[in-house]
Amino acid sequence: MTASIHLRETELVRRRLQPFTILGAVADLRIGILTIREKWALVAEHAGLSSEFEVPANLIPSAAWLYMAGSWIKDPSGAPAAECRLLERPWQMPQFNHWALEQDFRIITRGRRSEPIPPHVRTSGIDIFIEPGAILEYAVLNATEGPIYIGRDARIMDGALLRGPVSVGEYATVKMGAQLYGGTTIGPFAVAGGEIKNSILSDYANKGHHGYLGDGVVGRWCNLGAGTSCSNVKNNAGRVQVMDMDTKEWLPAGPKCGLLMGDFSRSAINTSFNTGTLTGICANIFAADGLTPKFIPSFSRGCSGERSELAKEIQSVTSWMRMKGREPGAELLERIERIYSMTNS
Repeated sequence: MTASIHLRETELVRRRLQPFTILGAVADLRIGILTIREKWALVAEHAGLSSEFEVPANLIPSAAWLYMAGSWIKDPSGAPAAECRLLERPWQMPQFNHWALEQDFRIITRGRRSEPIPPHVRTSGIDIFIEPGAILEYAVLNATEGPIYIGRDARIMDGALLRGPVSVGEYATVKMGAQLYGGTTIGPFAVAGGEIKNSILSDYANKGHHGYLGDGVVGRWCNLGAGTSCSNVKNNAGRVQVMDMDTKEWLPAGPKCGLLMGDFSRSAINTSFNTGTLTGICANIFAADGLTPKFIPSFSRGCSGERSELAKEIQSVTSWMRMKGREPGAELLERIERIYSMTNS
């Protein structure tokens, strides 16, 4: 009998991982190739346990957990510290992503054979895995420093440069001339262009044009306008501080931290995001001059403190989803309305 693993989400962890848990569960955060929930589903499938077990929803298992889960789920305290990651803050998502990509690649590809690499694609290294239906045009895949995973029905356009570890999710598109550096995840149905390094572009998000994204996370259904760039290092090379959405404290996030953008937010063309900028959900961001503020609340319009109307935000959510052939469910819209009313000043 296959073990059933329950992912326990606490209110404290959910608050600390905002903005990425405002509209979704902790377990549905994507780090590496898979979401946390998908990782544990594979662990449960391979564990061979006969009863239900509970683990924290913010505990990220490694490939070794998958292969030795029978003993470690019973006593997680016995697992070596290096064999897992505990996600406690949003800026840890890009910090853990290089490691998570390598772990997930081992999990997903074990015992499987990749689709053939087209002869016109230039490659280096051996850890390249292509799922059925993926389209690779005249691209360069360099897996000498980490694996490269191309999901089902993804498309890698002409001139794209991928240096592993990199993951491109199902039905995602990497545009012509894009530069994806190590530690980068392109989520399912996302669009990636320009220069991206050690970052997560979440499901259905768009960064389709030139501009830099480094050491950051762009939430689900977000859009970065053409020319948008995001600073990830301070000019004095000092420690980056990021706002905690719950306590409004400024907390240290390490020497590098880029944009942390909540779901359904979007930036105008040529927006310049400050180092360690954190935004809430459903923010329409445009700066009149220079860099954005380092904290942009949910439902912001611009960067001057103006608040969007709820009806306009609901329309924006609906329009963005329809552009990719999806419709917002009643539960999602009700949740957005509830959050809007709770944050109304």
